[in-house]
Amino acid sequence: MILTGAGVDATVPEIWSARPGDGIVEPADVVMDRGFDVRAALEAVWPWLVQLGKGRAGWYLPRRLERLLPHGNRAARLIDPRWQALAVGDVIPDYGGRDETFTVASIDPPSSLVYRSTRGRMGVSWAITLRPSGSGSRVHLRLRLGPVRRRWLATTVGELFDALTIAGMAAGLAERVAQPSDAARRNAR
Repeated sequence: MILTGAGVDATVPEIWSARPGDGIVEPADVVMDRGFDVRAALEAVWPWLVQLGKGRAGWYLPRRLERLLPHGNRAARLIDPRWQALAVGDVIPDYGGRDETFTVASIDPPSSLVYRSTRGRMGVSWAITLRPSGSGSRVHLRLRLGPVRRRWLATTVGELFDALTIAGMAAGLAERVAQPSDAARRNAR
């Protein structure tokens, strides 16, 4: 199932093209592709993606939604140097549960970041790739799952959840890359 209308639809060529990390979960019972454009160069988008995650910079949402969250659950609005040195093998906590994590499988700045995980018997890979697009960047996210016991659940509820969370992240990321950098704010004073 390809969910449309959330503003994060991957293009047909994106869906059919091979991505870094595709071989981690093979065969994949469920593949979810999302894509969106950001009005910023790869080098401006990359640091925001590297610091994503629970216990790190959080999960980006637009300000209008973040205002509904407790202050401690809001995502960072600045690039934090502590979270920029991501390396293969690093383990990042996930929001899926107390013991759920992602491990960095590969990283190729500023074009790809691939995570892997195991949830029970199910393998998970999550690839984030960037490429230039017009005067900005195209972000593509691919989630691969397998084996999946209840495919219908993953392709209905899972697709909806994925589309909504990625749409929120896309809007939150767009706000963050559009704001002036720390250096620009300091120079303006």
